[in-house]
Amino acid sequence: MDRIAITGFGAVSPLGTDAPSTWESLREGRSGVSVLEAEWASDLTTRIAGTVPSSFTEALAVRELKRLDRCEQFALVAGREAWEMAGRPEVEGDRLGVAVGTGIGGITTTVAQTQVLDASGPRRVSPHTVTMLMGNGAAAWLSIDLGAKAGARTPTSACASGAEAIAMGREMILSGSADIVVAGGSEAAITGLTLAAFGQIRALSKRNDDPEAASRPFDVDRDGFVLGEGAALLVLEREAHARARGAEIYAYLDGAAVTSDAFDIVGADPSNQARTMNLALRAADFAPGDIDFVHAHATATPTGDINESEALAETGIDAPVTSTKSMTGHLLGASGSLSAIASVMALREGVVPPTTNVGTIDPAIKLDVVANVKREVDARAAIVNSFGFGGHNAALVLSRP
Repeated sequence: MDRIAITGFGAVSPLGTDAPSTWESLREGRSGVSVLEAEWASDLTTRIAGTVPSSFTEALAVRELKRLDRCEQFALVAGREAWEMAGRPEVEGDRLGVAVGTGIGGITTTVAQTQVLDASGPRRVSPHTVTMLMGNGAAAWLSIDLGAKAGARTPTSACASGAEAIAMGREMILSGSADIVVAGGSEAAITGLTLAAFGQIRALSKRNDDPEAASRPFDVDRDGFVLGEGAALLVLEREAHARARGAEIYAYLDGAAVTSDAFDIVGADPSNQARTMNLALRAADFAPGDIDFVHAHATATPTGDINESEALAETGIDAPVTSTKSMTGHLLGASGSLSAIASVMALREGVVPPTTNVGTIDPAIKLDVVANVKREVDARAAIVNSFGFGGHNAALVLSRP
């Protein structure tokens, strides 16, 4: 079977407005989490987040700034970067697909236009509201931008959305419905409503006085995740197609799996998380011992990190583990695709980025955590985990050329 090659990628994150700056900060252990200065955040229990630098707007036209939700804007910037990196491949529109996952979609527009409606009435609501708030907007706008006609798909699977979109892109290529798919996730959900809602279920860190140290995956004193935003898109194509056009192959997407727990709307089933990883390994024809590092989902919630530790133990994967959410916060639907880009770069450079803010590893977590400092690893293969509310699970197996 022809392998799926990764020939380009792009990112907008709390650490930078492109993939190289994001990766440099991840590798060096820098944080993108800061205090929210907006007035709407002043009464919130959690007043910190990982926000994208405002300079990302420099890559967009005035029309795009006015007509696209922030989530859609992120996807367009990251998608264009990925496309340029791939060499702007010549491909017929009906052989080019897009898959952009999101957990929440245009929530920024939803909140803002609801305020307009309440304050000024229906005639003041923007005529662009529908196309800005709809969950499929990021995929739709990117497909229009690239001329992709093989499908513009939008998995909405909470925090597994971005990774599931990558798995979906792989399936589109293997099924023969596309030669190239631009796949990943985008999220822009830093609003008062979102932060208040997550706060009400006690999912967020309350370390407002020390934002850079607030996201603490695996640490015994972790107290919840930090909300982040951004987008990460990868260009996937059949290996033979990539080689025929002389493209550089940055990594292979050798396997992927998507499952559901059918267990609890918030709680996770570690055994099914393990099954997801095993299915991804089987799809790649890899054994657990072939994995040289793990990019864990690990959001720094008290139970979630333990669940994933148990799941990894059940698979038999015994490799260094990291979670870059310690630096970016949790990008929800874009987290899995950003983790995939970080893992591609780690494979290429032989350096696994650290999990920062680890003081003492929770005794219940039996993992070899890459704590606080990057680690040189001669890695040939990695697995990327993404798990979301509703019991959504996705795992990706990547390898270096």
